[in-house]
Amino acid sequence: MKISARNVMSGTVLEIKEGPVNSQVRVDIGGGNVITSMITSDAVADLGIKTGGKVHVIVKASEVMLATD
Repeated sequence: MKISARNVMSGTVLEIKEGPVNSQVRVDIGGGNVITSMITSDAVADLGIKTGGKVHVIVKASEVMLATD
């Protein structure tokens, strides 16, 4: 995966709170740090994001995204 964002951290999904449109995804990035991202519930399904799964947290100045390999 190649992207232009420079702030990429790998982590483990701790919790997914699914809503009808958006879902809250909590990711443990290590060192006692947890990042929470709001993404569409469709994106959770499309990316196959599951509790305990590995994701990449991508932080740009104006947004936070999640990616899977």
